[in-house]
Amino acid sequence: MIELKKKMKSDLFFDFIVNLAGAAIVMIVLIPLLFVVAASFSDPDLVIKGKVLLLPKGVTLKAYTMVFENEDIWRGFLNSCFYTLSGTLISVVLTVIAAYPLSRAKLPGRNFFMLAILFTMYFNGGMVPTYLLVRNLGMYNTVWALLIPAAISTYNLIVAKTFFENSIPEELYESATLDGCGNISMLLKIVIPLSKAIIAVLILYYAVGIWNAYFDALIYLKDDNKYPLQIILRNILLLGQTEQMGTNDIGMAEKIKMSEAIKYSAIVVSSIPMLIIYPFVQKYFVKGVMIGAIKG
Repeated sequence: MIELKKKMKSDLFFDFIVNLAGAAIVMIVLIPLLFVVAASFSDPDLVIKGKVLLLPKGVTLKAYTMVFENEDIWRGFLNSCFYTLSGTLISVVLTVIAAYPLSRAKLPGRNFFMLAILFTMYFNGGMVPTYLLVRNLGMYNTVWALLIPAAISTYNLIVAKTFFENSIPEELYESATLDGCGNISMLLKIVIPLSKAIIAVLILYYAVGIWNAYFDALIYLKDDNKYPLQIILRNILLLGQTEQMGTNDIGMAEKIKMSEAIKYSAIVVSSIPMLIIYPFVQKYFVKGVMIGAIKG
């Protein structure tokens, strides 16, 4: 209380504005999420009539039952898990391997390599040349089309490079060199053990990006059995393919109602894995982002 009295009125006003803005942002993000969860458990009639807002009404699990009984959902879920786990592993490994030499001032031509990498952040060949390249490399309609072309994010690479530069002193490298360590030993025994924070951030960034991605699968895959969950969800949300969800034996009016419930329940199911992963890496998130994004 004494500290509050000592604060100037301008400071109190600033704190009030910041807290108000933070609360507004939280509400903007939280309300749609609560609505989706509530709608997924509610009677479709009440959802269509606009009577559901933040709490479920006419609680029913029929939509979830139909989602979990659908083979396409399960196949897409397993495919997404495979793409996310393998893609995140490949992306994090390649990013660390690329960021480590770029963080060393002794690397010949480092500025040239950084300019070349930054160039790809603003310019690219476009969708058609990329598609032709993927097809000519024999990756079309294979899992590699989803894992290799977008394996390294330029932004994540720069964040990891900056983290290595600012967090690991050059004296540590010199000491390791005197002890007979080569670059591979330094990377495995010094850099990676000291970089848990940024590696956790990279895992989160890549995992969320791969899990939510659908466009690459849309243009590179033609086999339904390889579709990730997001393509299945897209078909349900945009194309209204609820006939595949066991609704083809009911009337049109009932089908429309169930399609609404299925949409919301499918969104909730597709979001659960990321909600489970986030708490395990959250403690590293702020530290890794701040150290990796700020130089000096």
